[in-house]
Amino acid sequence: MNAPDAGTDVTGGCLCGAVRYSVRWPPLNIGYCHCRMCQRASGAPVVAWLTVARQNFQLTSGETRAHRSSSRGLRRFCPVCGTPLTMEVPGDDREIDVTVASLDTPEIAAPDHHGWTSNRVAWFDTSDRLPRYGEDYPG
Repeated sequence: MNAPDAGTDVTGGCLCGAVRYSVRWPPLNIGYCHCRMCQRASGAPVVAWLTVARQNFQLTSGETRAHRSSSRGLRRFCPVCGTPLTMEVPGDDREIDVTVASLDTPEIAAPDHHGWTSNRVAWFDTSDRLPRYGEDYPG
């Protein structure tokens, strides 16, 4: 599936449908995160995120619940089904990260790098040739 045209609103939401959102395309960044906080928050070895300017993300229905996972992370999720939806840096309202898998069409948002690979789960590996960053990643 091709990426949407610039300025297109892309939709997503949680597993149970209680929370819905829209994102204005294109994102600033799309990547995999292997950090321990993402692993624990998702229960998965890696999470794919897209980053958009804060004004390009809008909650369209429902309410999220928040958990401060670190000084650097405020994670929002559906209070009904628990689906992880967003992550933002407290005090920085410029950008917000959105879980790619919560998009209605996640195939439009192919990651282009891996971050925090120093925390990669040893038995999980991908065969792609995307750049890998041991700690944080550019962007």
